[in-house]
Amino acid sequence: MNSLEFSFAGQHLYAMASGALWWPDQRLLCVSDLHLGKSERLVRRGGPALPPYDSRDTLDRLSADLDRTGAEQVVCLGDSFDDLDASKALEASEKLRITTLQAGRRWIWIEGNHDPGPIELGGTHLFEWACGALTFRHIAQDDAQREVSGHFHPKAQLRVKGRAISRPAFLLNQVRLLMPAYGTYTGGLRSSDQALSDLMGSEAMAILTGPNPQLIPMPR
Repeated sequence: MNSLEFSFAGQHLYAMASGALWWPDQRLLCVSDLHLGKSERLVRRGGPALPPYDSRDTLDRLSADLDRTGAEQVVCLGDSFDDLDASKALEASEKLRITTLQAGRRWIWIEGNHDPGPIELGGTHLFEWACGALTFRHIAQDDAQREVSGHFHPKAQLRVKGRAISRPAFLLNQVRLLMPAYGTYTGGLRSSDQALSDLMGSEAMAILTGPNPQLIPMPR
């Protein structure tokens, strides 16, 4: 499994190449900001028509990560759908795919700001969820401790052999871990943005996703 092992809140975790988080002790896979149905929502709201394969591609990658890890628990960390109507507009095959992935697993949907309410799919729907030493929520809280959150779609940029490389990234410090966006059509916020610099502090680290996940000081 192509991943990078690291420690957070006394727990041994793995940042996977895909942007998923694997917690072996809990048999738990966490993904954030899937934004399923984004291409449908863009068209519905008069935006550009993108190839409507984003949900299928995102679910394909999630299925592969579940196969790699054998996860028994799954946490989707908010904004799993681009809005509540997008969750209803998923094709029947995509809804069936989600149901199939859920079979035999504990599945937690954390509410996000794009999908702030119950969706018509199986699983447990919560505002936040505590598991062992960690608390999972969509948006980071200022006074958080041992928190895993999403929302910001962080990405980090570094220069390699004279050229800039930008990738979705995990950001972590002593009290919080920010997840990268997992969805196919999700953009990102650079780690150098003031909002992320203020939230994470001067000692924060970044784990770049991609074929060889890499731990570096968080670019500013």
